[in-house]
Amino acid sequence: MMQQKTISLSAWAQMALLALIWGGSFLSIKLAVAETGVLSTVAIRVAGAAAVLWAVLLPMGYRVPREWRIWGAFFVMGFLNNALPFTLITWGQQSIPTGLAAILNASTAIFGVLIAALAFRDETLTARKALGVALGFLGVATAIGLRNFASLDLTSLAQLAVLGASLCYALSGTFARHALGGLPPQVAAAGMLTASAAMMVPLALMREGLPPAHHSAGAWAALGYLAVIATALAYLLFYRIIARVGAGHASLVTLMVAPVSILLGALLLGEVLPLRAYAGFAILALGLVILDGRLFRRQRPDVTLSEPGSP
Repeated sequence: MMQQKTISLSAWAQMALLALIWGGSFLSIKLAVAETGVLSTVAIRVAGAAAVLWAVLLPMGYRVPREWRIWGAFFVMGFLNNALPFTLITWGQQSIPTGLAAILNASTAIFGVLIAALAFRDETLTARKALGVALGFLGVATAIGLRNFASLDLTSLAQLAVLGASLCYALSGTFARHALGGLPPQVAAAGMLTASAAMMVPLALMREGLPPAHHSAGAWAALGYLAVIATALAYLLFYRIIARVGAGHASLVTLMVAPVSILLGALLLGEVLPLRAYAGFAILALGLVILDGRLFRRQRPDVTLSEPGSP
């Protein structure tokens, strides 16, 4: 039987760091898009991140890939993991609350586990995984407020946009493991973002023109954070996590992003956490423990809910 991928303590720590980074991205998008167009915000984000990565990698001796196959994979990843989902989320956040966007974004974990189970033999969907994902999503929803789901209208284009972004992220995680697994993660991230910039910069210039230079300091800080921290640094870390724990497990980091956003709001903006937030954290923690599986390794093997997919 093929060994199933598990999550080590160090991998959990990396996922927590990534959740902390991405937890601030929703607030940064709100600040940036208030003064910059949707397409321009995304273009600055991906182009800036690509420039930062190559400025670091080239002096370190990393080479720019020359194979057409690899660049084809970069463009697929750039579309699925950056250009399309970044645009959908940025556009959607103009019309829906940040909390609701974070809840919908957490569905990436659900999509990710299901898609990875179909694609890879070592990421089988088990009863334990299904229970952990369900509890994790319930924890996120409880922390933000179950009543927010009352406003969930699937006919709303904004909400559908964020759900579509979640599906894109899940698909891209599985594709990355299949097509880019042999590349150094730093090169994979830089190539993907370069392809994203090649798509988004011309589109932004054609549709919105040059962005205004008189942004506020907060808007420039938000754009800088999105490009350097939430994209360049975050995707270096994300690819390392995929290599260590698999695409399905890596997508579970989205379950941790929304609670981090709540904490950042409390610490940086003085927002008061309601009691339901602590209940949500407790449920989320239980889901993560179940997904980790350390308490179950001496018990019966998981019952498989679906056949392993193709490698």
